[in-house]
Amino acid sequence: MTRQESVTPTGSLSAQAPSNPAYNANPVPVPVITQTDSRDKWSKKMDFLLSVIGFAVDLGNVWRFPYICYQNGGGAFLIPYIVMAIFGGVPLFYMELALGQFHRTGAISIWKHICPIFKGIGYAICIIALYVSFYYNTIIAWALFYFYSSFTTVLPWTNCDNAWNTDNCTNYFLLDNVTWTNFSRSPAEEFYTRNVLEIHRSDGLRNVGGIRWQLMLCLFLIFTIVYFSLWKGVKTSGKVVWVTATLPYVVLFILLIRGATLPGAWKGVVFYLQPKWEKLFETSVWVDAAAQIFFSLGPGFGVLLALSSYNPFTNNCYRDAIVTSLVNCLTSFMSGFVIFTVLGYMAEKRNVNVEDVARDKGPSLLFITYPEAIANMTGSTFFAIIFFVMMITLGLDSTFGGLEAIITAVMDEYPGYLAHRRELFVLGLVVVCFLGSLSTLTNGGAYVVKLLEEFGVGSSIIAVGFLEAIAVSWFYGITRFSNDIKSMLGYAPGLFWKVCWVAISPAFLYIIVSSLLKPPPLQLFDYKYPDWSITVGYVIGASSFMWIPIYMVYKLVWTPGSLKQVSLALYSNIRSTDRELMCRVWSRTHMHYVMV
Repeated sequence: MTRQESVTPTGSLSAQAPSNPAYNANPVPVPVITQTDSRDKWSKKMDFLLSVIGFAVDLGNVWRFPYICYQNGGGAFLIPYIVMAIFGGVPLFYMELALGQFHRTGAISIWKHICPIFKGIGYAICIIALYVSFYYNTIIAWALFYFYSSFTTVLPWTNCDNAWNTDNCTNYFLLDNVTWTNFSRSPAEEFYTRNVLEIHRSDGLRNVGGIRWQLMLCLFLIFTIVYFSLWKGVKTSGKVVWVTATLPYVVLFILLIRGATLPGAWKGVVFYLQPKWEKLFETSVWVDAAAQIFFSLGPGFGVLLALSSYNPFTNNCYRDAIVTSLVNCLTSFMSGFVIFTVLGYMAEKRNVNVEDVARDKGPSLLFITYPEAIANMTGSTFFAIIFFVMMITLGLDSTFGGLEAIITAVMDEYPGYLAHRRELFVLGLVVVCFLGSLSTLTNGGAYVVKLLEEFGVGSSIIAVGFLEAIAVSWFYGITRFSNDIKSMLGYAPGLFWKVCWVAISPAFLYIIVSSLLKPPPLQLFDYKYPDWSITVGYVIGASSFMWIPIYMVYKLVWTPGSLKQVSLALYSNIRSTDRELMCRVWSRTHMHYVMV
């Protein structure tokens, strides 16, 4: 018998009746949950590590971290970033890896073992993952469009001699006495806005225009790759990540060397890292650091639960958490050098300050600023091709993780229907994601992408992460959770981890979600989002989170017994030393435990 089949930790996978004598009449023991070998497993340990790293290291590491770093004090920002990583991000990351590995199930059915009344968290995670797939893969499709357009001797965003260019197009590279005004637009900006997006054909969200068939074809190719990478499970995706998770590092290293040799590169590095110590006294800097590390590591998305559930029971998830977190943070830091050496080069060419060049953030940094610099380098075609290959592979890894979270969660919840139909289920999921992305492929699709990014994920996923941390640490119980880890690793987590899980990490998430509830006015390019669109955004955000209270109410109403009995049972179980009893309801009619 294997270790997975035989290990049943005391007090973790089985439960005793409550100590309260009032509830000791004819107790029926809770069925013991055992680990079996029927579940898929990673072929190699590196398959798992590369999958986790590939998910955590995404496009946000390249565009979000460098911008937030220089905006919040340059080198001084590294202090709150490291503090938030140590006390907030890494503990949550470790917690999810341990939960997935111990219970070996996805984001929905895992709550049967932790605290069943919180099962709505699993449904909320799946809906959020769907929203992410609706817009995130469109960004990868933009990168694929650029990749295809790069196979020319002269990159199409190098000059202003193209059909899509306007009179405002100003090419300041290789030209003298060029005046740059507030109305000036670079060739790279007009290529992005007027050729890739064709956003000028849209009046905003009220009239997003028609679907760009070129982008739809790119998106179709992206989802085809995704399908054939996921359809057979971790056996296939674990092989694909050997390319998609490692190639970006090769490209980053090449771009870093090239950027360091450009004239003016040192200006960008100084701007990136020059500390502004007074920023450390601003609350917003610490909130930005907390938000950045959370979205970078990705706890709460259900991906870590899914990926770690395919690990051997005795795998050292503690070491995995430390290693992958370090790789993620160092990648973000390295990406800053790759970006800011190029921004320093552009500032030198424009004869302006780096601050004036570094105003772009988000996708604009990757689709306007960086391509513009590449277009004016020696060997521009080569660097453009490898840059967009890097973007595509970074995006694909995160897509693999996000969809695997949905696949694992749903298949584990409904094994009777889906156990032998994975290929069909994955196909159906990919089709749903493709159809849900169509609105982002229109002329005004970039407006939809921005709306989904801000409201479809933002506050919702952090609130979900907050409730997940509370449910595990306070309801399931930190003692029980520590015993679970001890049964896997042979030793219990130290006091530092316990304090972080019980108090610091939930407070860390509460601070972030409180700050995100009052977002600044939403704007993309020159378009200011109308009030009604903000309302739509809040509805989108609520549409995922609302399933948590809905499921709680549903189970409280449909579980046999009066509300008073249910409340009394819950209250009694809270005071019990066996914290798992907190998540059971005493049935009046059958006098046995009913799993919520």
